Amino acid sequence: MIATSKPFSQANNLADQAASSADNAIGATQRTANEALSSLSDKVQDVRDQAAPVINRVTAKAEELARRSADAMRDSSQQLKERAYRAQDMTVGYIKDEPLKSILIAAAAGAALMALVSLLSRDRD
Repeated sequence: MIATSKPFSQANNLADQAASSADNAIGATQRTANEALSSLSDKVQDVRDQAAPVINRVTAKAEELARRSADAMRDSSQQLKERAYRAQDMTVGYIKDEPLKSILIAAAAGAALMALVSLLSRDRD
């Protein structure tokens, strides 16, 4: 039996060595994977840190553009109101200066508008 126990012992040693080698390979693989993930995490953080100022600048520029656009719209609206008031004042002044001519112009414009409405209503029928 002594002769058979030596090959059995060698087989056990080989199995132990294979298991140990497998454990070492698994450990090395886990360490490599952990290092790769850590490196990737560091790179992602670096990119995030670099992107944050750019995003902040873009956001600030967008806000400034929106503010300028709102100001421009406000200015344009104010200018349109002023023009409307001036046109109203000019119209009132013209009516005061030329009342008869103003009535004739208004009557002609009303007649033209009625003729247009009449033509459009006939086309639909």
